[in-house]
Amino acid sequence: MKALVLGGGGREHALVRALSLDPGVTELHCAPGNPGISALADNHVINPVDGLAVTELAARIRAELVVIGPEAPLVAGVADALRDRGIPVFGPDREAARIEGSKAFAKEVMQAAGVPTARARICRTPAQAAEALDAFGPPYVVKDDGLAAGKGVVVTEDRAEAERHARECGRVVVEEYLDGPEVSLFVLSDGVHAIPLPAAQDFKRAHEGGTGPNTGGMGAYAPLGWAPDGLTEQVMNEVVGPTIREMAKRGHRYQGLLYVGLALTSGGPKVVEFNARFGDPEAQVVLDRLATPVGTLLQAADTGGLGSITSLEWRNGAAVTVVLASEGYPGSPAKGDTVGGLAEADAVDGAYVLHAGTAWGPDRTIVSSGGRVLNVVGTGDSLAAARGRAYEALSKIELRGSFHRTDIAEEAAAKESGA
Repeated sequence: MKALVLGGGGREHALVRALSLDPGVTELHCAPGNPGISALADNHVINPVDGLAVTELAARIRAELVVIGPEAPLVAGVADALRDRGIPVFGPDREAARIEGSKAFAKEVMQAAGVPTARARICRTPAQAAEALDAFGPPYVVKDDGLAAGKGVVVTEDRAEAERHARECGRVVVEEYLDGPEVSLFVLSDGVHAIPLPAAQDFKRAHEGGTGPNTGGMGAYAPLGWAPDGLTEQVMNEVVGPTIREMAKRGHRYQGLLYVGLALTSGGPKVVEFNARFGDPEAQVVLDRLATPVGTLLQAADTGGLGSITSLEWRNGAAVTVVLASEGYPGSPAKGDTVGGLAEADAVDGAYVLHAGTAWGPDRTIVSSGGRVLNVVGTGDSLAAARGRAYEALSKIELRGSFHRTDIAEEAAAKESGA
């Protein structure tokens, strides 16, 4: 199989790495890719949201599978363009991707499907937002209705901050706050059949202890040994099945990845959000654990073949990923600084580095090009071992002004060891 991955971040590096381990994948391409990905795939400089450019590239390299990593190409209808040309693609079409592209649409689908979620109001004016904030009270939850690269949500006790976010976004969804820990569940769907992957947990806030501004994610780990028994089965029955059937009823066969963001509330699991693609950085740890060849698995979501897959194989142990962010992230991240120590980090046993926001600098040096620069993944027999290797590898990396959270999976590792 010849495979093409769209995107150039840490999630896409994880996807390319997983595909490279599949013996059935004979040729790998990525567009636009990044310096780390270039060690595993041929990079192509195109705009991944340009459907014509993507289909022309896929046709030229005779791709037998195109994996769309980020949300923007999905919402732009790139999957539609590929399917129109008869090219197999992993990712929902434009209409189905509205489940991420519009928080209001997602709420509408959830309500119609009877999916447990937070009470919410769609607000188009500051006055409507103020009324909704009065109704739900603090902590205030205000979500930009459109795509915001994981940074469109404000959860705050500060009423002024909530109102300011609503004004800046325009159309927003104001929700009641859901208590309890958050969990991410990825589900592969071919429009009829659905297969869950293990749940993971990510860390959205920039700093230790869940403080600081909301980000696209500062780290993640899997598996979740503390998750309630039967959680995945419950979510498949109460959330995933009804949602996929509701989408089909609307004429939108859901093919690709359905990301279910959950809050494990005192009243049971409730949906915080849907995404139409792998979460980042949760994908980095979930894909690390997957032993089933990923190429055929993703292709089956497009061909309707998931029903013939009875089970998946998983590697034993745990995986932890820690994000190294550039100075100023998430507000105004610094760019263009040299990244050092990558070879030393990759040499740490049981650890490896995924590039998230890097570019080629002068003399083929690697420089930072985004807010989240690197994902350092550690693996081991336990969470404690996995996080120890991740942080050991991270200590080898040099980037001026960079920072990372030191508490990724710390509490879960302590619970696992009985501490």
